[in-house]
Amino acid sequence: MVRTQISFVVSMKNVVRQTRAHLMQLFEEHGFNPRHDLGQNFLIDLNIIEAIVREAQLTPDDVVLEIGTGTGGMTTFMAVQAGHVVSVEYDNNMFQLATDQAGGFENVTLLHMDALKNKNNFAPAVIEAVQAALAVDPRRRLKLVANLPYNVATPIISNLVATELPWTRIVATIQLELAERMAATPEIPNYGALSVWLQAQADVKVARRMPPEVFWPRPKVDSAVVRLIPNPERRKLINDREFFHDFVRRLFTHRRKLLRSVVCGMYSNELSKSEVDAALALESLPEGVRGEQLPVAQLVAVSNRLRDAILRSPQT
Repeated sequence: MVRTQISFVVSMKNVVRQTRAHLMQLFEEHGFNPRHDLGQNFLIDLNIIEAIVREAQLTPDDVVLEIGTGTGGMTTFMAVQAGHVVSVEYDNNMFQLATDQAGGFENVTLLHMDALKNKNNFAPAVIEAVQAALAVDPRRRLKLVANLPYNVATPIISNLVATELPWTRIVATIQLELAERMAATPEIPNYGALSVWLQAQADVKVARRMPPEVFWPRPKVDSAVVRLIPNPERRKLINDREFFHDFVRRLFTHRRKLLRSVVCGMYSNELSKSEVDAALALESLPEGVRGEQLPVAQLVAVSNRLRDAILRSPQT
């Protein structure tokens, strides 16, 4: 234990404290400014940075995926605790700063690229880097820990949940409104497809709310730290995750319409109206119910019933 603590203290000497003054000086020295079009808002409250990393509960068995390396401040902070950090940065200027900051860490892989191939898939190189780090030891597990750019927060989190990667925790800084949508329940207006998709497979919690002044430059909205922990038992209830994902996305496109009407339209080529009625009847749903009124577990059950009905239908 003493050796581990000494090693941690020595390693922490390599970590630069990312304050507003430090960042302003760094950007001035290099002659560029944060890019608003890429959502570059840097955490400057050291207590919050440390709280995010504590929330991640990092161990030497963890591979961390960080999207949005920025200047590398949180990257190096995590590198002294995790087994490996795979960090992805799109912007050339930020990548150069991050390389200067984190390039000396043997357990950090920096990728200069877009983390997403498209809105529904990670870039293959990101998955390959994560899998390579996981393959070092069978005990290794994946955690996403990041100050996510607002414009990619939804696809990053949603796509990771959709993979078969052995992730055990997501701790991410995102827009407060999005965090509340992820954790929403049927009685809340922002309950939607994203809420259902995530909560059907994980426990979702808004762990901390943050005002604009903890960032530089200051965003125009409040932010939050959202935490997701996988729930394997809940995920097992989904018979076909691809079908379920498509089902909830299409269903909430018409959230105000009656469930039966929407489902009949969605699967008009696969199921007759009588087949839809038979499938829905198995769930004993209230007459005139809308999809947005149903809890996550019941939407999973409805999805399973419809998929089974399609597989049995002579129309398909």
